[in-house]
Amino acid sequence: MKEEGVIKFNCNWIKKEALPAEQVKELNNWRNKLYHEKLLGVTTDGIGYGNISRRFKQNTFIISGSGTGRLKKLKSVHYSLVTRYNFNENTLTAEGPVKASSESLTHAAIYECSQQTQFVFHVHHLQLWKNLLKLLPSTGSSIAYGTTAMAAEIFRLFKEHDMDKQGIFAMGGHEEGVISFGKTASEAGQVILDSLKEL
Repeated sequence: MKEEGVIKFNCNWIKKEALPAEQVKELNNWRNKLYHEKLLGVTTDGIGYGNISRRFKQNTFIISGSGTGRLKKLKSVHYSLVTRYNFNENTLTAEGPVKASSESLTHAAIYECSQQTQFVFHVHHLQLWKNLLKLLPSTGSSIAYGTTAMAAEIFRLFKEHDMDKQGIFAMGGHEEGVISFGKTASEAGQVILDSLKEL
């Protein structure tokens, strides 16, 4: 996980004031639960991992900031609003007090593929990751996180499989990386917790 947290797209960061706390309240409730379960947090090297987002308007979305996994609790100042992105050009524009997560293009791809999705969670858990690789469709083992190739892989997954029904997948080329998503925060979070119970 040495590369964890490295932003691989060209980020146009527009520094702005934090979003109203109400906009991230539901995200934070689940973020606290995931942090408690050590599904996101910080490595022994001090590198944060994991990120969460929610759809804002159309294909814009609010996402936890880069490097915030190391923080026990997040506030609205730790979130960014992604307003534009371009997979072909590997670019992304985000507004807020912090830079958007390094996994932002991955979240963007899911929101584009699934209009019913309102929340996306990216967590880390080695055993869950290994189990999902055996049981369900996943992204390719050669595909790195946070890249346009990962976005393309997600488009492939949604085209070839009923991903909305699945609600969770392993990132084959990103050890421990698991993505869940759903119409509600509870739906996105519960599929992770239910999958952990099956290990």
